[in-house]
Amino acid sequence: MPIKILMPALSPTMEKGNLAKWNVKVGDKVKSGDVLAEIETDKATMEVEAVDEGVVAKLVVEAGTADVAVNDVIAILAEDGEDVAAAAAATGTTAPAPAAATPEPAARQNSDIGAAPIGAASVVSATSAPDRIFASPLAKRVAKEKGIDLKAVAGSGPRGRIILRDVESAKAAPAPAAASAPAAAPAAKAPVVSGASDEQILKLFEPGSYELIPHDGMRKTIARRLTESKQTVPHFYVTVDCELDALLALRAQLNDSATTIDGKPTYKLSVNDMVVKAYALALKSVPDANASWTEGGMLKHKHADVGVAVSIPGGLITPIIRHAEEKSLSVISNEIKDLAKRAKDRKLKPEEYQGGTTSVSNLGMYGVKDFAAVINPPHATILAVGAGEQRPVVKGGQLAVATVMSVTLSTDHRAVDGALGAELLKAFKGFIEKPFSMLV
Repeated sequence: MPIKILMPALSPTMEKGNLAKWNVKVGDKVKSGDVLAEIETDKATMEVEAVDEGVVAKLVVEAGTADVAVNDVIAILAEDGEDVAAAAAATGTTAPAPAAATPEPAARQNSDIGAAPIGAASVVSATSAPDRIFASPLAKRVAKEKGIDLKAVAGSGPRGRIILRDVESAKAAPAPAAASAPAAAPAAKAPVVSGASDEQILKLFEPGSYELIPHDGMRKTIARRLTESKQTVPHFYVTVDCELDALLALRAQLNDSATTIDGKPTYKLSVNDMVVKAYALALKSVPDANASWTEGGMLKHKHADVGVAVSIPGGLITPIIRHAEEKSLSVISNEIKDLAKRAKDRKLKPEEYQGGTTSVSNLGMYGVKDFAAVINPPHATILAVGAGEQRPVVKGGQLAVATVMSVTLSTDHRAVDGALGAELLKAFKGFIEKPFSMLV
């Protein structure tokens, strides 16, 4: 009998995903373990492997389709020896006969997947709206503002759907003739207030003076998570300056002493690698700060699982160094490089970026002196790291020059109050300024 391939849940929180690419076509034979498709979530691109053997009878969802719900049927396999055409026809994935169709379900399907459903042309023509124009809500709104008749616009989206770029490239309708009555003075533009709608915001700008780029899944998730954090987490900030000269000298010694394989060093430590190690050891030294707030009680973590913020096209992701307090500097360094590379290629597994007990965000490479980072719940802390720079310092009553780095700890005040946060930063500063203590 036909085998349904469902949209997989690639993480515990995943509800929808984008079907980026099919690696098979109708008629292909597949066996268990073959890669069928690539699915994009808000954080990564992952491969979907076949569990059963069979022949691809139908690709229900086209490549490039966005927001496919988890457990939706995306493809059909015919079992070995089964008629492929019969398997495709017997799955119930084709459109129902016009007589059984009703206007409301057809409209609802369109709003869910952003385009006419596969095989739904006959359903639409059977409804009371044969001249219905398929266009995204954003395209409709911008067309209205620019005076563009959507009936005259050719759609370039999935199944001919009109999208924003089609409207932007279309010509506006001629302006109507002026009325005989004197024209009224243009109304003053109302100020935009918090919570203003897209339509209110767009009215503030001249048509054609901007390019509106729709949010992708990653940007939506970042916006939702940061809004949630700032609205629900009482942030408290503590800043300390750390002298780096001893750490820089040790880093140079360790890098010079690295063994080589095929002429390449087995590791190359960065300052950030040593910051992650120092922070993990500080959390081990001050275990009460290695916590997460829940309404039912405080989670006290047994290990320092440190997320390292990595900038990728379109957003940010935080792969995690598990048990960082137990790992050597060279292991931490190589893990960070591997995770960062796969993060930029969107090849991370969910377990490699979900969870963790805290995070480090380093903007020092951009010359940023100091900043305050937003906590990523359920973490209770995040360490913001600035650039190391030469500054005047006083030592023994004498003015001197030292390489100094400012770091700011953001804490969830429900879990880590000011004194505890200060204690954690004091321990961190100790490991940074006496870096040999990280090697024992």
